[in-house]
Formats: sequence, structure tokens, C-alpha cells
Amino acid sequence: MGIAKKGGYIEKLLKKADKALQEGVKKADEVLDNAVELGAMTAKQASKTSKELRKQAKKERDSLHERGVAKINEGISAAKNITSNTKEDLETLKKLGKLRTNGVITEKEFQIKKKKILDRI
Repeated sequence: MGIAKKGGYIEKLLKKADKALQEGVKKADEVLDNAVELGAMTAKQASKTSKELRKQAKKERDSLHERGVAKINEGISAAKNITSNTKEDLETLKKLGKLRTNGVITEKEFQIKKKKILDRI
């Protein structure tokens, strides 16, 4: 009779162990499901962030491009102004030379005006 009691006890112990294993597996499955769900959410979040960063980078690139083009255009405009101013200054020098030759201005006045114009060039 002692053996039968031991056998029943072992069976109960095995049933408890089996039940504990099943509960453990069930809890592990729940944790795994939660992890998979979290991973999916994290992947979606990473994708969304990536799209936002790409959009922001594109805006910044476009802005830099626009500012670069504007600076280049400013440089070209300044170069044109310098060139046209130089041409105008040379024409003014010719006119001053004629005025000096005709006695309208003195040599001293001519030299003062000439120096100012040449300093600008």
C-alpha cells in the first residue's frame, strides 16, 4: 500500500509539473507575441521616422540649392556691375581729357578727378 500512495503522489507531482510547464509555455507565448507586436510597432515607427528624416533632408537640400543659386546670381550681377562701372569710368576719363584739352577744366582738376576714378577701378 505504501507503493500505491507513492505512485499516486508521483502522478500528482507529474500533473502539477505538466500544468506548470503548460502555463510557462503559455506565458512565454504571450511574451513572444508581445515582443513580435512591439517589434512590428518599432519597425513601423522606424519607417515613419526614416520617411520624416528623408523629407526633412530633401527640404534642406532644396533650401541649400536655392541659396547657392541666389549667391551665384548675386556674384554674376556684381561682376556685371563692376564691368559696366569700369566702362563708364573709362568713358568719364575720356570726357575729362577732352574737357582738359578744351580748357574747360585745369590740369589739377583733371588729375584729382582721374585719381578718384582710378582708385575706384
